Amino acid sequence: MGAARFKTKYPGVFYRLARRLGGPGEERVYYVRFVRQGEICEEKVGRQFADGMTEAKAARIRADLIEGRRPLRRETREERGKPVWTVGALWEDYCRAFPDKKGLYNDRNRFKTHLAPTLAEKRPEELIPLDVDRLRISLSKTHAPATVAKVLELLRRTINHGVRRGLVEPLKFRITLPRVNNLRTEDLNAEELSRLLRAIDEDPDRDAADVMRLALATGMRRGEILRLRWENLDFDRGLIRLVEPKGGRDAVIPMNAAARAVLEARPRTDSPWVFPGRRGGHLQDPRAGIRRIAARAGLPPGFRPLHGLRHVFASTLASSGAVDLYTLQKLLTHKSPAMTQRYAHLRDAALRRASELAGRLLAAPAPPAEEARENG
Repeated sequence: MGAARFKTKYPGVFYRLARRLGGPGEERVYYVRFVRQGEICEEKVGRQFADGMTEAKAARIRADLIEGRRPLRRETREERGKPVWTVGALWEDYCRAFPDKKGLYNDRNRFKTHLAPTLAEKRPEELIPLDVDRLRISLSKTHAPATVAKVLELLRRTINHGVRRGLVEPLKFRITLPRVNNLRTEDLNAEELSRLLRAIDEDPDRDAADVMRLALATGMRRGEILRLRWENLDFDRGLIRLVEPKGGRDAVIPMNAAARAVLEARPRTDSPWVFPGRRGGHLQDPRAGIRRIAARAGLPPGFRPLHGLRHVFASTLASSGAVDLYTLQKLLTHKSPAMTQRYAHLRDAALRRASELAGRLLAAPAPPAEEARENG
C-alpha cells in the first residue's frame, strides 16, 4: 500500500488506498482539497467501508466546508479542548467569583433543588422558552409565586454572569418573572404573642429562641441577626450596626432594653460571631428550632415564624401612634418609604382614635355656670 492519490470525477475530491478496517483487503480513504478564506485546506472526510463514504458524499462535504456550514477538523479539536459552559458550570463559576455574596447559601439550595435536576447539564444556547415554561409550571404546582420568581431570577442571573464574562452568548429570549405581591403584613394578637413568648422561654434551643427574641425586639431580618459580630455591638452607646443589610448601605439602629438583655446574655466564645456556627462561620439555619417554637405556640396558619416577627415589631410601633413612618423606615432599614407605607393604615388608625378622643372631650356638656364659678 502506498500513499498515492487518486482523482475522482468531482473537483477537489481524491482518495488514497489503505488497509480496510474490520475486514480483509483495502478500502478507499477520501480526502477533499479546497480554499477557505484564502487558505488552502485539505481534510480527510471518511473511509469507504468503515464510514460508508462515497465520492458524491465527499463532494457534498467539501461544499459545506467551503461555505462554512461544517467546521474544519482542527476547529473541532480546538472546541473539544475548551470547557463546556453548561448552566451548572456557569453556576459553579458564579459561586467561585462571589464566595461572600449575601444570600449565596439560600441560592445554592435553590439551584440544587430546583434547577440542577433539569437544567444543569444544558448549555444556555440549547435553552428554549419551553424549558423555562416547564420549570415555571412545575414549580407553581407546589410553591408560592415568590419562590418561583426567585428560582427563575437565579437562572437568569447565572446565565447573565456567563454573558458578562464572555463565556456564553446571551439568550435569544427573555426570562420573565411572575408578579409577586410582597405587601403582606402579619401580626399577632395579645394572646398569640403571649403564647409565643412562653414557647420561646421553654424551648431548649437557645440560638433559635434568641434569634426570635431579637427579631421581635428590633425588627431585624434573619440574615442581619445571624451575621451579627460582637464588633457590631456598641453596648456603651446602645447601638447595633447592620453590615450590608438588604436595604443597601450599612445602617445603625438603637439597642433597646429587650435587645440588650438578649445580647448581653449570649455566651462569649473565641468566635467573632454573636451566633457562631460550624467551621468558623456564623449560624446558618436555625429554622428547625424556630418552626418547633412556632408550632408549640400555635401561631396562625401562614404566619412566617421569623419574618412575621419583623412585621409584629413594625405593626406594634405603627399602631401606637407614637412613631412616624419616616422613623419606622429607618428602624426597618427600608431603602425607600414605599415598603414602609404598608403600615400607614395602622398609624392612621391610631391617629384617628386620638382625634376621636379629643372630639369626645370637646363634645362633653359644659358644667352649669354656678358649678363652674364654685370650681373656679
